[in-house]
Amino acid sequence: MDVFLTTERLVLRRFTAADADALVELDADPRVTRYLTGGRATPREVVESTLLPLYLDHYRRYGDLGWWAAEERAGGAFLGWFEFRPPDGDRAEVELGYRLRHPAWGRGYATEGARALIRLGFTGLGVERVVAYTMAVNAGSRRVMEKAGLSYVRTFHEAYPEPVPGSEHGEVEYALAAADWRP
Repeated sequence: MDVFLTTERLVLRRFTAADADALVELDADPRVTRYLTGGRATPREVVESTLLPLYLDHYRRYGDLGWWAAEERAGGAFLGWFEFRPPDGDRAEVELGYRLRHPAWGRGYATEGARALIRLGFTGLGVERVVAYTMAVNAGSRRVMEKAGLSYVRTFHEAYPEPVPGSEHGEVEYALAAADWRP
């Protein structure tokens, strides 16, 4: 196991091809994908031919920035993933994201992982700004962003070919600059 970061309760590690089943199961839960696809599952072939290759390529290109499998430190149960990657290749600004299995919700894992990634980004990876996005109606994700120290920046609207319920309210951007970060 190629561990990237550990926290009190989490291990964040690199994905491998062996994680396909866990990713398919994660994205099969309509509660998890509600604000992403309207609850539609991600087909196995997309996980295997698109998502996992994307994650693995980010390790090759950026090393310490990308998508990280999240596991419970005690017991090793797969919880989901965290994203901490440069959306346009510039390491100065990274996007924070997370997707956790429903049983892990409300237990502080998302906030714990997000805070740890932000700390590492600002103290060891040369990140200058962290951004995160979600649907305006996704109150749970917005709370995590706020608890992790990010602040609301704006609401914007995107044209989606298949809008999901709530998308009419727009997307929100949250951000935190290194100069404003308080450990």
